[in-house]
This record gives sequence, C-alpha cells and structure tokens, in this order.
Amino acid sequence: MSEPTPRISGEFGHVPVMRDRMVELVGLGVTGAGATTPVIVDGTLGAGGHTEVFLETFSDAVVVGLDRDPNALAQASDRLSRFGDRFVPFRTRFDGLAEALDELIDQGRLPEELRTVGVSGYLFDLGVSSMQLDQADRGFAYAQDAPLDMRMDPDSPLTAAEVLNTYSHGDLAHVLSAYGDERFAGKIASAVLRERETEPFTTSGRLVELLYRTIPAATRRTGGHPAKRTFQALRVEVNAELDSLAAVIPAATDRLAVGGVAVFMSYQSLEDRIVKKAVAELTANRTPPGLPVDLPDTAALFETVTRGAEKAPAEEIDRNPRSASVRVRAVRRIRAGTRQ
Repeated sequence: MSEPTPRISGEFGHVPVMRDRMVELVGLGVTGAGATTPVIVDGTLGAGGHTEVFLETFSDAVVVGLDRDPNALAQASDRLSRFGDRFVPFRTRFDGLAEALDELIDQGRLPEELRTVGVSGYLFDLGVSSMQLDQADRGFAYAQDAPLDMRMDPDSPLTAAEVLNTYSHGDLAHVLSAYGDERFAGKIASAVLRERETEPFTTSGRLVELLYRTIPAATRRTGGHPAKRTFQALRVEVNAELDSLAAVIPAATDRLAVGGVAVFMSYQSLEDRIVKKAVAELTANRTPPGLPVDLPDTAALFETVTRGAEKAPAEEIDRNPRSASVRVRAVRRIRAGTRQ
C-alpha cells in the first residue's frame, strides 16, 4: 500500500493555528495513554487542518472528527479520504461527544478498548471556523453583506435575524453585553427595536449600518470594527456556544485515558474564562492542608500541561493573523477515578 501523499499546510486555504504545538500537546497523550490504537477526538473539525496533521504524524492513531456543520463534515471527509478508516467523521455538537463515541464503538468504527482505556487526546479549537468565516452566505462575517444566519448547524431553528427581530430590549441588550462585552448594548438594542418596527432585519449589511450610526465616533476610531462585538454576541447566542463548552469539558475529561491530554484553544475571553475555571477545578487537590497524605477521592486527577494560557508566537501571528487572539490551555489525566 502506497504512503499518503504529504500535503502542505494551508493547501486548502486554512492554516491550522499553532499546528506544531497542537501536535506536541496531543502527542503527549498519544504516547502517554498506552492505548493499542490511540483515539484522538477533534471536537471542532472545521476544515480538518489539525486532524490532517494528527493523522500524518501519528500513524497508528484514529481521529474522530466532530462537527455540527454538514458542509464542514463533507469537505473535511473528502480532504481526509486518503486516510481511509483512520478518520471517522460524526455530525454532532461537540458536547454530544459521549453519545457519539458510544455509537461509533457499537458500530465497530472505533476499538472496543476505548470503553476501558479512554481517549488519548482531545482538541477543541473553539469559536467559528475559518471556513465558515470565508463562506459569505453564512452571515458570520461583518465585512460582507449576507443573510443574518450565523448557524453552525443549518438545521438549528434559531438565526441571528430571529434574535434581532423577536428578542425584547432587555434580552437583546443582555446578549450583546454578556457575549460581546459591548459597552453600548442598551443603545444598540433600542436602535434595533426602532428599526425592526419599520422592516425586519434580514441582512448583515443593514445591521452594520445601524451599528455605525449608533456607536459613537470616538469609540469607532479606537475600538476596532464597530460590528465585531455585536456579531460575536449574536453568533454565541445562536449557537449556544458557551453552554456547549461548559458541558463538554466534564464530558471529555471523564473519558480521558490516564496519560491522555485535552487541549482547548479559546479566541475570546468568555471562552477562556470557562476553560480556566474548569482547569482549576480539575487540577485542584481537596485534601485538607496539613495532612501527610492525600485522602481518598480528594487528590487531583489531572495536572496542567500548559503554564497559564499559551499564546501563538509572534512569527506565527505575522503569517496567520487569525492566531493573534488564541489562548491555549491543556490538562493531562494523571490517575484514574472520579472526584466526589
């Protein structure tokens, strides 16, 4: 059997953020977990760039690629078809990973030992994918006029247009403030409610025009694009991103093998705050101070692999500006058991 033809990073138009560091971190789990067939879960498959380099680097591993977007799954599956059954795509929101893994084991697409040994490595590259940003008709990017959709799963019922056209002033202001850290959330919400009485919102261009009119000029000159925070907030609300993240961390780490590593890449402070809190809880030792040994079920089951939140190196940011805001945190399971 001939070897897969190597591909160049970025050949498909999407450069995996911190590619080499992700290989290093996930590789700690692949070598440390001791599985006969290491299983890596890419919880946010997207264009498949990270999964591709994992499959190239770890020749005995199987990679499960999860994504709620059927278009992403189809394109990534085509891109990764050369790896045969070592790549296993599955459509689900990433907090459905436990059910996905059980179903794939039952189908014989993943090794039975996964039930007892656990997952060797996880990668969660959070937020909207580069591929989705580049698809103008999805409505994620404020630089292009497009339908106000923003659904990562096109079968989901809630769209950004529905949020703008149906939410009360208080609910809309809360979304903009909590998920976008928007200082002018109340003012924007008032402007949206006035505008939608004339005509419902359908396209991103009209929303961007409203934001230019509503946000003070001094803030527009110094605070980046005036639509950035509102578009982020709407995307997070439409896709329930923060709820999914809070749910997936315990689900993933419960199934992590001893020696396995879970890696989280956050691009906004709200995501990183959730990950940081979860990492602190996972790695906390609850034995009362002063005791010579850890009490049963109080010792930490995980340790941090990264020191704080790692950032992309300056040279990578120069090459790939999308890496500028990334914050990486990783944990490794160091003992079996569950915390009480």
